[in-house]
Amino acid sequence: MNIFKKALFFIFLFTFSFSKAQNKSDFELVTETLNHYIEGTANGEPERLKIAFHPDFKLYTVTKDSLWIRSGKNYIANIKKGKKSSRVGRIISIDIENDAASAKAEIVIPGWRIYTDYFLLLKYQGSWKIVQKSYSYRPIPKNESKK
Repeated sequence: MNIFKKALFFIFLFTFSFSKAQNKSDFELVTETLNHYIEGTANGEPERLKIAFHPDFKLYTVTKDSLWIRSGKNYIANIKKGKKSSRVGRIISIDIENDAASAKAEIVIPGWRIYTDYFLLLKYQGSWKIVQKSYSYRPIPKNESKK
């Protein structure tokens, strides 16, 4: 009987540990979604962008004092599979409330521009998706691009 109790105890521990490992926090899941975007664009992995973005997402920016709206499908189509870039991204902030989140990231393209990306994410059907991205950019100052 003692062996039976020990076996049940170990089964319980294994099951509990496994279920805890499978239950990521919303913060971890949003971070994972953002990293699919950051790493997918840097490493030429359009499939990772399809994981991160809702199929109907749009990108918004201002160009020459006019609002420019881009199709997410066209954005992903411009990521060439296997073509790595020199982009370096980092997540600056994440704010989550129930099934909605906002996030900010910075993408540096050495010698050219620094992009600031603002994301709106929604959680549905068990996963977080970027539903909208707005961005702005500034040139890298000449004295920094020589470093």
